[in-house]
Amino acid sequence: VQLVESGGGLAQPGESLRLSCAASGFSFSKYAMNWFRQAPGKERELVATIDSVGSTAGYTDSVKGRFTISRDNAKNRVYLQMTSLKPEDAAVYYCNTFVRLANYWGQGTQVTVSS
Repeated sequence: VQLVESGGGLAQPGESLRLSCAASGFSFSKYAMNWFRQAPGKERELVATIDSVGSTAGYTDSVKGRFTISRDNAKNRVYLQMTSLKPEDAAVYYCNTFVRLANYWGQGTQVTVSS
């Protein structure tokens, strides 16, 4: 299983970023996918989750209405569209899935929100 995130960077408050995660090594369309984030000195937290077919998504309260998780099973990719970014959204964002009783993580992509 390999997960590779991309799309992070520097954004000003109020701006948008789109994260992408390319997945390989497993039957992508059969598994739920998640986005986590970890800010310095804080625990890693679940930000958004999406089911295997992309019909059901869930979000942590702090990003509801601003972030959207989606997936393209034909491309083995999962996305996180982030809008109205706030300084408190700054973190390393990780793509995650649980496959065959094991947790898998990408290397993470840094999101910085600063004016």
